[in-house]
Amino acid sequence: MMNKLLKFIFNFGLVAWLSVGCAQAERLKDLASIQGVRENQLIGYGLVVGLDGTGDQTVLTPFTVQSVTNMLLNNGVNMPASSIALMMLKNVAAVMVTATLPPFAQPGQLLDVTVSSMGTAKSLVGGTLLMAPLKGADGQVYAMAQGNLVVGGVGATANGSKAQINHLSVGRISSGATVERAVANSLGQDNIIRLELNDTDFATASRVVDAINQHFGTTIAAALDGREVQVHTPLGSNDRVAFLGALEDIEVNPALSAAKVIMNARTGSVVMNQSVTLQPCAVSHGNLTLTINTEPSVSQPAPFSPGGQTTVTQESQINIQSQPGAVALLKGGASLSEVVKALNSIGATPQDLLAILQAMKSSGALRADLEII
Repeated sequence: MMNKLLKFIFNFGLVAWLSVGCAQAERLKDLASIQGVRENQLIGYGLVVGLDGTGDQTVLTPFTVQSVTNMLLNNGVNMPASSIALMMLKNVAAVMVTATLPPFAQPGQLLDVTVSSMGTAKSLVGGTLLMAPLKGADGQVYAMAQGNLVVGGVGATANGSKAQINHLSVGRISSGATVERAVANSLGQDNIIRLELNDTDFATASRVVDAINQHFGTTIAAALDGREVQVHTPLGSNDRVAFLGALEDIEVNPALSAAKVIMNARTGSVVMNQSVTLQPCAVSHGNLTLTINTEPSVSQPAPFSPGGQTTVTQESQINIQSQPGAVALLKGGASLSEVVKALNSIGATPQDLLAILQAMKSSGALRADLEII
């Protein structure tokens, strides 16, 4: 009976340990990316027409007038110089068009685009984007954008009063761009690909190599450094795609990241990861309160006095209160929960915590890298 009980406890503990290990494992798809499989940013310049009097002020945005003139000239309308100077384009706005070209995008594929005003247009609601070429970093045109804008805001103006919800100068066109050129890709050239880890870590790179070789039962992966892992792929394209699909689903237990504390000096936010540890230390943090009250003092002449005038002076009262902080002993913490519990025992505000963490780091009590954003 005792042997069965011990066997049950052992099996239960083994299952619990394996479940914790599996819970920490991550797919290789989430830890690394394949070199060359990436998105590309596209940008273009265009005109939005059909606005209800909320377009650019031509006096302040001469490039809008020039763009309209060039557009009309390309469509066979030649405007004299005297007429161009008198153009009042209230229904036209100059905009920048941006989009993201996904990997392996082919001609004819549709993309979502974002249209942003770059002039003095008050609203892009109801506007239509005219055909605008979208270029990549190499200056080549990869897509053409055109369509009706959808603006996620609303506004109204009447008799000097104005009400507005969300931004009116940015709109979006779903499937508003058509891919015209594919980006050359050398994936699997020489039957070799390279995996790029999201974070440089030699231990994680070594574990990725071991997991890949163990999964496929052969030595096909090798670490080049702490970030890149080289993998040999099959010869045929169909086999290569199936191989990469199986490769991305391999689970790897990444190494613990370096201990780091992120502090936002503007908002007082403090975020730390699970690797942060705390050595025993004593902390004393006092509070200093400064209060300034200013009140007007009115002095008037006495009744029936032959002269004098009423004077108003400002009297200020300054009060400084300094409360000495008690010395708190913080025990060393080997886990994140213990560190948080120790810091909460001080009772400091988030802004005070920024100064305390910096002092603890300088004294060597905080075992983590501080990063202030």
